[in-house]
Amino acid sequence: MQSFPVIISRAEDIPSENQPVVTEVAQPLTETVDDKIDASDKRIKELTTRIKSLESTQKNEYDEKQKRLLLNLDILTRAEQRAESLRKQLYELTEKENSVKTRLEQVEYNLRPEMVERSATFSGSLRPEEIRDQRKKSLDAERKNSDALLTQIQNNRAVLELSVQKADLLVEKVRTKLEKEIDDALAAEEEKP
Repeated sequence: MQSFPVIISRAEDIPSENQPVVTEVAQPLTETVDDKIDASDKRIKELTTRIKSLESTQKNEYDEKQKRLLLNLDILTRAEQRAESLRKQLYELTEKENSVKTRLEQVEYNLRPEMVERSATFSGSLRPEEIRDQRKKSLDAERKNSDALLTQIQNNRAVLELSVQKADLLVEKVRTKLEKEIDDALAAEEEKP
């Protein structure tokens, strides 16, 4: 605790009728050794607290950078998984499209008059005209359904191809950003002593 010199007026030494007598005692100017040690301890504690505060801020910045890198890595992984899943769906849809096309070609082949006639001859019916008409109607219905299914598959495939392209673009953007952040983090680590 530091004390400062106090000037005591000598005018108060002469009492007046209306003035009470007040005197102040000046504290000594010299500090004791204990006071100096206490002041030094207090200053050391204060400096230690400030250093710890600065170090914790640096650790927090490092932790935040690490968390951001991990988050971006997680985003990249998920984007890659999504793109891969879309590609798998596209592959399955292409297989389905090829299967429907094959079946449609088979129906077209079976709709030829000689094939309809052949199927009616093996039925063993007394009314082959009805069997031919029924077979032709059945094949026409199957062709219409296959055409409709093929159109729907092709539309879905076009949408899915666009989704795959967008997913691939997102993966590239995130990968580029993440690579830049990793390079920056490594450069910052190399600059530290």
